[in-house]
Amino acid sequence: MTPDPTSAAFRFGYGLPLPAKAPTDPAAMLAALRGPDVMATTHPGPRMADLTEPMALAASLLKTHRRTQGAEAEAARAQYRQTVAALQTTALNAAKATFARALDAPDGLRERLSWFWADHFTTVPRSRDAAALPAAMVDEAIRPYLTARFADMLKAVMQHPAMLIYLDQTISFGPNSRVGLRRGKGLNENLARELLELHTLGGGYTQTDVTQMAELLTGLTVGKKGPTFDARRAEPGAETVLGTAYEGDTLDAVLRALDDLAAHPATAAHIARKLAVHFVANDPDPGLVNALTSAWQDSGGDLVAVTDRLLTHPAAWNAGQAKARQPFDFLVASLRALGLTGSDVQRMAEGPFRRMILQPMAAMGQPWQAPPGPDGWPEAPEAWITPEGMASRITWAMEVPGRLVTPLPDPTALMARALGPNASDRLHWAVPRSENIREGVGLVLASPEFNRR
Repeated sequence: MTPDPTSAAFRFGYGLPLPAKAPTDPAAMLAALRGPDVMATTHPGPRMADLTEPMALAASLLKTHRRTQGAEAEAARAQYRQTVAALQTTALNAAKATFARALDAPDGLRERLSWFWADHFTTVPRSRDAAALPAAMVDEAIRPYLTARFADMLKAVMQHPAMLIYLDQTISFGPNSRVGLRRGKGLNENLARELLELHTLGGGYTQTDVTQMAELLTGLTVGKKGPTFDARRAEPGAETVLGTAYEGDTLDAVLRALDDLAAHPATAAHIARKLAVHFVANDPDPGLVNALTSAWQDSGGDLVAVTDRLLTHPAAWNAGQAKARQPFDFLVASLRALGLTGSDVQRMAEGPFRRMILQPMAAMGQPWQAPPGPDGWPEAPEAWITPEGMASRITWAMEVPGRLVTPLPDPTALMARALGPNASDRLHWAVPRSENIREGVGLVLASPEFNRR
């Protein structure tokens, strides 16, 4: 099977109809990916430069509230609530921006890759004041590196406050470091373990490697002005990971280890399979996985080279609709089919956005920024096509479109616009025979053809 616009829209984008000037062949899709990230400026997200000060203020106010009494404590509490509310509004706006980008981007591949890598490097807010951190990491440590080397993305993510806070690196100390000895503090191995298991190798390491990597990472933390390397808390001496010794309690030693992990053959094989599973099929063609692995190794982890191989391999285009659309995919595709734009989403007030988008997404099994663990969201269709999940999708398809657009589109026209040649004969028969427009629209959006990609 050769590349075609419908397959490009479903497999490497967020569905039909395609935005104006959307590329649909591999060469054009790669050219767009290499170009400027227009959506990051059209629908901007939060930056750590804007979050660091209010987050530090929230932490200070919380301490004041806990350590004082009376009027001073109440004043601190009120200001803390105000500060946290502002940070949560920033996080809500970041959620809107994520939907808006997926709706408006001509190069849907960039948005799909951003989602994939954000899931690969899953972070979850640890507290209400940290709600915007995952979005900041996407904009600062993932999107700028989609066309770079994996090692560069890995190093950016491993030093981002979102990751350091989520995996408890801020409470990890070298047991023999100056700070560790003075405070009686020790290692936290969470970041080291997930770095080896999820982010790079996928296996083939020992508990000793985890402990040694945790000791090597101890200098990484978040200071008052953002991420930093604090030698006072770094475990002294050399650490040996996978047989390689890293001398010196410095950031350079950490970065050398990350470079080596990124270049490891197991990393290439692990992430190549994840890419094939996410974009193509849950049991992908071994030839595709091998081709992606070879592209990774031959290019030194150049993500453009790997994406090129993904887009140009025949197996990437001939698997049919083998994947289930996750709730985020379903909602973006539905909004697009109904004719909504990113600006429409951005203009939604908080209440309607939560009631019509975020709360239904949670009911479908994918609460915003709350995957079940650091391994992110599951890929298998049975994780999403469940009785409860499908009931929530059907309810949304029947009830929400009429609250989003007036008048509702003609169901037959919607079917053609949203599914193109993917609409089955059965759907062509059923949609025109719906009792009313509302049910016809719901039938299209709840159909198996629409819920798979």
